[in-house]
Amino acid sequence: MCGEHSHDAQKTEAPPAQASSCGGHGPAVTATDDTVAECPVMRGSYIAKADAEAQGLVRDHDGQRYYLCCAACGPLFDADPEKYVSAL
Repeated sequence: MCGEHSHDAQKTEAPPAQASSCGGHGPAVTATDDTVAECPVMRGSYIAKADAEAQGLVRDHDGQRYYLCCAACGPLFDADPEKYVSAL
């Protein structure tokens, strides 16, 4: 399981001004920066796109690239990508 967040509940509040990748494993990133992406599985969790690429935490679906906050999100996204991309 990944850091401090839960994959069981989706967050609905507005994104914070700063967030760290997957429970604080990486440096803080600015949620509004275009080099940062919100994880489609764990809404409200952000990751630097370059970090996600380096860690293999990316998925391509219907011509769009999605960035995941941690390895635990990969199998969840793979099992039902439409569930997660439709919520974005």
